[in-house]
Amino acid sequence: MPVAGSDRRGAKTLGGAGATTERPAEHRCGGVTVRAMLDHVFTDAIGALRDAVESAFLERQAFEERFQSDVLLGDLTWETSYSLPGEGQPPRTRADITLDWPTWAQSSYRSWYIGEPFDEPPRIEIEIVMRVQRLATPPEPGPVVAVLPQYSSPIGAERLERSGPTLETVFDNELAEAEYAIEVSYEGSYEVAEAVLADGSVLDDHFGAMGGWIASTLVRLGDLTFDFLPAQDGDS
Repeated sequence: MPVAGSDRRGAKTLGGAGATTERPAEHRCGGVTVRAMLDHVFTDAIGALRDAVESAFLERQAFEERFQSDVLLGDLTWETSYSLPGEGQPPRTRADITLDWPTWAQSSYRSWYIGEPFDEPPRIEIEIVMRVQRLATPPEPGPVVAVLPQYSSPIGAERLERSGPTLETVFDNELAEAEYAIEVSYEGSYEVAEAVLADGSVLDDHFGAMGGWIASTLVRLGDLTFDFLPAQDGDS
């Protein structure tokens, strides 16, 4: 059964008779400063991954960030995108990050929170898509796959596994000009063990290596030779 204590952001958590609260911690979400009113392991995981990525000095694509709920199934999804700094808009290389909190995971988390037994620890589904875009000619997938590792850096005891590449072609209205992109997805899940449920600060250690791994992977892709179309903002 959870008891009153400090969460990973410094706000007092609730639980147990006579528990008190302090001023909620503040954090950034979608460019807006908000106060953490709920202590939840999924939002803690989002904060841990965001801290790891931003500590690697990657540039967040603010208009690509979403936090949404499936009104029919009840799943929660957080989506965001990061790129190397100075690549213009849209950036040449981009990492699209998705964390998904399924309904069954919430049921398991609720059982733990109120002290009931649960059959399986909750899991956070994770997908990170490495994307090269704004290409003037169709890319060869071989060189792209060759610089990408088969697995991600560790997330606790888990790793994300690489899938096959996807090629994208976008034509203009007159079908006279085309823009190309290639992306490779890393997919997997993170088991939220009971020790993590009891102490959300463990997430900082488990997700800490992801920022450097994402940054180095984008650098590898950026070092490949491609013909790029001009940026819309003229920066690159």
